[in-house]
Amino acid sequence: MDSRGVLTEAFGRITELYDGVSEGLDDETLHHRPGGTGNPVAWLLWHLARVQDDHIAHLADAPQVWEEWQERFGLPNGTDDIGYGHSSEQVDAIRITDLDLLVAYHHEVTLATARYLETVDDHELEREVDQNWDPPVTAGQRLVSIIGDCLQHLGQAAYVKGLRQG
Repeated sequence: MDSRGVLTEAFGRITELYDGVSEGLDDETLHHRPGGTGNPVAWLLWHLARVQDDHIAHLADAPQVWEEWQERFGLPNGTDDIGYGHSSEQVDAIRITDLDLLVAYHHEVTLATARYLETVDDHELEREVDQNWDPPVTAGQRLVSIIGDCLQHLGQAAYVKGLRQG
């Protein structure tokens, strides 16, 4: 399997895990904050989708999927807000009233990711995409970072779900 195939497989597994974590969630479980301050499943799933959307859009030099979906959620979070650095109040403000909508949004992000991955070759993986680091970050490194971040947040969401559902 080549690099593109490995990346496609990894992002496909993220989608499978996302769908699995989102199954069987009621509103109480979706918005439960462990210890009163931990991140709830709703925020974790929203944040994961927003980070993937934002970072893939940047790599692909394309608009974020969120631009077309934001109004459907009734959230004030523009394309510059992916949840990074949210205060406790901002976490609370992410109220997902339609879980199917959130899952559908992530599926659209997955499709955007797949479209970008179709363009990926060795040259693209080596392209420098962020000069703010020493050494600069390449597209390949950014993709690995996105995968790691998504998997970490899915694990957190599964843990919080398990705390509520036993």
